[in-house]
Amino acid sequence: MLTIKHIIENAAVIDLQSQNKTEALKELVDVLAKRPEVTDPQEFLRCILERERVISTGIGIGLAMPHVKIPSVTDFVLAIGRSTHGIDFDALDGHPVHIVAMIGSSEKQAGEFLKVLAKLVLQLKDKSLRRQVLLTPDPEKVKEILLENEA
Repeated sequence: MLTIKHIIENAAVIDLQSQNKTEALKELVDVLAKRPEVTDPQEFLRCILERERVISTGIGIGLAMPHVKIPSVTDFVLAIGRSTHGIDFDALDGHPVHIVAMIGSSEKQAGEFLKVLAKLVLQLKDKSLRRQVLLTPDPEKVKEILLENEA
């Protein structure tokens, strides 16, 4: 299994240009679609959007964690999008989302998936860490910040 460290090191970090949830999700899927672990980008997008229609992955505190476990993803992938203006994500607390951490994995990684998701949520629950992630000028530095503060 890949470690959370390896997943973060290989993450894509972007500054989102999108103004709404659907476009932000598409923007992050487009980034992950370039990864060899994602063998069917259309299925990835379809599953992400379906998951979001069931219930928002906007968990509150300015954070959303869209995620899928599907056969066309061979191993963990992570993309982190930042939005300084915030995006209406239908979050549980009703507030805009500023950090979107999208995770994909193989359906065979269900147990590991929950651990990875839990670690990222635990890490990003820290208000000062979220602020650093959002305000660091260089998106690549976000990975360093997450690795330095690994839960």
